[in-house]
Amino acid sequence: MTLALNWIAHWPSRARLTFLVVTPALAGIQACTLACAAVLLGACASKPPAPDWQANAFAALKGFSSAYLSGNTRLADFEFARAKSELASTGRADLLARAELTRCAVRLASLEFDDCTGYQPLAADALPEEQAYAAFLTGHWSGLDAALLPVQYRAIVLKATTRQAPDPGLNGLDAIKDPLARLIAAGALLQNSRLSATDIASATDTASSQGWRRPLLAWLGVQLKRSRDSDDRQSATRIQRRIDLVLQGAPKNP
Repeated sequence: MTLALNWIAHWPSRARLTFLVVTPALAGIQACTLACAAVLLGACASKPPAPDWQANAFAALKGFSSAYLSGNTRLADFEFARAKSELASTGRADLLARAELTRCAVRLASLEFDDCTGYQPLAADALPEEQAYAAFLTGHWSGLDAALLPVQYRAIVLKATTRQAPDPGLNGLDAIKDPLARLIAAGALLQNSRLSATDIASATDTASSQGWRRPLLAWLGVQLKRSRDSDDRQSATRIQRRIDLVLQGAPKNP
């Protein structure tokens, strides 16, 4: 994965915790990861060492995302609880809100729609950018100020809210280079009934290329339903074979 946990790049008056809402994806190019970690942890020679909670929370959220996408629910829950414990030590609800939005976004990539329930009790302490991101993730796009969103989602929202029906090739998913961010955008579009068959294929291929079992099964499920609905038995049989293959290697105690 590429580093998908830093949509708010700079918080001058706040702790340098820039990893808590997914935009460009979680671990991938090692140089990028190291650079982001250096910024994240304030690891500059001219500055004092960052407090332990920042490094611990970052590692836990990274572990959560990796485990969740791979289909290991038990490990994902453990890592997220560890991240929340570290963030709670600061007494800052805004940081916990960002963590909950991270979880919501990763779940959305796997087509699990829950209205970001963990974030809702913390929404009052969230900043405008976080509130906009929450609206994006939960499908409340009417009146949404796209300028407050992470940059890769802005064009998608603008295009989707200025036309009535999904049109293949116009959603701009392929313009999002980061795989996790692309899946999050695809999930948001599907939630709004604005996803084309081309986009669904793109999302499926993205999950497959990353080896992310949970979102791959979810997107294959979408393709399977569409094939059955159109009475395309040949495609349905082929997709079911892929699903069975993915399930063979799934964790036995997720």
